[in-house]
Amino acid sequence: MPSDEALMFDLAPVSLWLEDFSAVHAHFQQLRSNGVTDLQAWLDEVPERRTECARRIQVLKVNQATLKLFEADSFEQLTANLDQVFRNGMQGSMSELQQLWDGKTTLHQRTINYTLSGKPLDIQLQATILPGHEANWSRVLLSIENITALCQAQERLAQSEAYTRGLFEHSPVSLWVEDFSAVKILLDEVREAGITDFRVFTDVHPEFVDRCMREIRVSDVNRQTLEMFCAPDKTTLLARLGDIFRDDMRRNFTEQLIDLWQGKLFQQREVVNYALDGSIRHIYMQFSVLPGYERDWSLVQVALTDISARKKAEAYLEFLGKHDVLTKLYNRSYYADELNRLQRRGPFPVTVLIVDLNSLKQTNDLLGHAAGDALLRRVGEVLNKAVDRPASAARIGGDEFVLLLPGTDEAGGKNMVEQLDRLVQLNNQFYPGTPLALSMGVATCHEGGQLEQTIHEADTRMYEAKRAYHSGLQDRRDETP
Repeated sequence: MPSDEALMFDLAPVSLWLEDFSAVHAHFQQLRSNGVTDLQAWLDEVPERRTECARRIQVLKVNQATLKLFEADSFEQLTANLDQVFRNGMQGSMSELQQLWDGKTTLHQRTINYTLSGKPLDIQLQATILPGHEANWSRVLLSIENITALCQAQERLAQSEAYTRGLFEHSPVSLWVEDFSAVKILLDEVREAGITDFRVFTDVHPEFVDRCMREIRVSDVNRQTLEMFCAPDKTTLLARLGDIFRDDMRRNFTEQLIDLWQGKLFQQREVVNYALDGSIRHIYMQFSVLPGYERDWSLVQVALTDISARKKAEAYLEFLGKHDVLTKLYNRSYYADELNRLQRRGPFPVTVLIVDLNSLKQTNDLLGHAAGDALLRRVGEVLNKAVDRPASAARIGGDEFVLLLPGTDEAGGKNMVEQLDRLVQLNNQFYPGTPLALSMGVATCHEGGQLEQTIHEADTRMYEAKRAYHSGLQDRRDETP
């Protein structure tokens, strides 16, 4: 009947090998006496030496777990086919041999073996020279752990991490990984202090918002972030965050804090940032506390999409909706809206100045529409130079313009007419060719009056000036010999 020790060896749940390394020990002694000091170099000189050393190891015994692991029916079948188990000249043993050469009695090795059917096995090997056999290594106990599943899981994890990292680094959107845990602690402290209206709190304590901004920790950014903000590298970007998040950013961040206070862990908003070269970036920001980190906000992803081009297009479309493209003045639609607003809200008095470009039709007929358009652009230059907010100038017809001057009385209207006359004279000095000539009519509406009536009065006076202009032209023609 087998002893308890024999049963324990045979029935152990891990693969166990009992081996005799005494021939290896004797061989190593011979090598040392022959002057070999570097085993690795000696083996590398003649590759066959590796196999020769490994074959000096004698397998004495294996357990049932070993036969099952390597798909062997018996000890004899396994040992007869060790060249299939330890392929490539038994390379897995080389590390063991080097450790023995270095005087170690406990050995560790991670390598690949093969079952008798050819299936590869990732294994973790541990070997110990049994007590009492240190002098000649005649008894060495090895355990082999099948770590194939672990290695496959590690490989899948590495592939997944590489895939995720690739998605992060090469995303067409700027991605930031941030830690908001310190911000959450600050918000929790404020809540515990009894604050209920957080918006009022941030209005009264703007320094709290600044402190929260300083407590954000940026862990990583991707390549698109560096490109978007004109940063040469991550170190430079992170060192100059103050140049990126400035000006109106505190107001936007305050709103972000208020949303977090209210439990909104996913947020979207439009903000304005700046590249390191000082250029503006209109940004669509998506902020998300990642799943699993809701308790401490220690992992936050922020995605920034550059919408500067869209903003420029929107601004241009808005400009087109309110402006005349040729003169860059406001258009008739804006004029009508502004007139209604002034009628309702003032401030009164409101002075209206109607302006007409003289001789536009004759210029078009004689010199072409390009020459007429040039005159219209010059009118735009004069009127834009003359008015500042809240006053406005608009083109309301082909050659007709109007200035709305809120908070301006009759004297102010007269001053505006005189200023326009001076600007026209300067304009004519600057541009050769057809001179610019304007006919103007001005009227003032006081509190309780109707702007429509004022416009009619200004229009009538403009036509009077226009008739006087043409009459003067005719008189000059009659005087010409």
